[in-house]
Amino acid sequence: MTLEFAVCLLIILFMAGIGAPIAYAILLGSITYLAVSGQSVGVAGKVLMDGLYSSFILLAVPLFIVAANIMNAGTISERLLTFCVAAVGRFRGGLGHVNIIASLIFSGMSGSAIADAAGIGKIIISMMIKSGQYTRGYAAAITAASATIGPIIPPSIPMVLYALVSNTSIGYLFLGGILPGLLMGFVLMALNVVITSRRGFAVEDPVPLRDLPRHTINAFPALLMPAILLYGIYGGVTTPTEAAAVAAAYALLLAAVFYRALSIQSFYRILVESARSSAAVGIVIGGALILNYVVASENIPSVLASALVGLDVTPLAFLIGINILLLLLGCVLDATTIILVIIPLFIPTCRELGIDLVHFGVVAVVNCMIGLITPPYGMLLFVISAVTGTPLTEIIREVWSFMAVLVVALLSLILFPNIVLWIPRLFGYGG
Repeated sequence: MTLEFAVCLLIILFMAGIGAPIAYAILLGSITYLAVSGQSVGVAGKVLMDGLYSSFILLAVPLFIVAANIMNAGTISERLLTFCVAAVGRFRGGLGHVNIIASLIFSGMSGSAIADAAGIGKIIISMMIKSGQYTRGYAAAITAASATIGPIIPPSIPMVLYALVSNTSIGYLFLGGILPGLLMGFVLMALNVVITSRRGFAVEDPVPLRDLPRHTINAFPALLMPAILLYGIYGGVTTPTEAAAVAAAYALLLAAVFYRALSIQSFYRILVESARSSAAVGIVIGGALILNYVVASENIPSVLASALVGLDVTPLAFLIGINILLLLLGCVLDATTIILVIIPLFIPTCRELGIDLVHFGVVAVVNCMIGLITPPYGMLLFVISAVTGTPLTEIIREVWSFMAVLVVALLSLILFPNIVLWIPRLFGYGG
């Protein structure tokens, strides 16, 4: 490690330590590296522009954000929740199951855990608390845990970012996330049954079965969105970026025309909020592109790959070790930073060890999503606390058991790669 790179790391750690946004810390550290090493600061601009110009897929990020915000504002979320209540609300822990099923459905539209938690999560938490059968801490914790499924089942903004840094097929990444997302939903529902039975939570009054077709028809246009997206991408009709545009347009059509629940003023606020969210992600991406140039200049990925291969590390041991590291980093770093800055360091080693990059990418994204509910800095914990007013301590007290079963699901994905790769292989993936 050179002195210049050591200075870069110290600046990043210092800035992050004093509470500066991680994107600004990365930018300042990277630009300082260029200045100290005698390179023109203009190199940062060139790297940034080259990275953005060659990454058409990045357009999918703001488009999925717009789609999620439209669905949250246009009564689509409420209609989906009503359908879920009618379908699974009659079972033990019914509203908990509704919470998880709604996240599974909504994840096929937004691609964002934050959008899931802030939109549909806020509504279901209110329903659970008003029922008088769940504590607010439990309602908030299961909502945060189920929101982690959002970026696993396609579409997925984190997988778009992983595809950017790994040059992996985003279509196969999306397919690889389907079974892991369903597995996460299954383990959360199983835990919900155990906890609600142990604590004696009451069963909700069931919606009459004769009303189920009406609720299904009411939600059917919204339920079509995942099918439209998947058919567009895997039927060769659209690229993933074009599919994101279709998702945004379809959400707008549903909210404004079909359901007539979106005003001009609301649409303007959605665009402004989406622009802010996209800009926040964009700053992190920009900083990561420059930092990745710095890391490549230091030849760190190759050195790291050679060192690990020289130690005769088995692929399984490497995967377990990296996932333990990512779980620890998830306590203090957000998912975007981990995907854009940390994970690229290990991709050359994956290639050397023969680890499939689609499998590695899906496992890494699942790991990062668990990090979103990992105390003390789990982003979803703060989002849920902010939008519902639930004290953070109550959420943290309840979230540990949900984290544990999600880690078990993560371990299953590591030990059994076919959970990730089975569906991509059905569609011709040769990895």
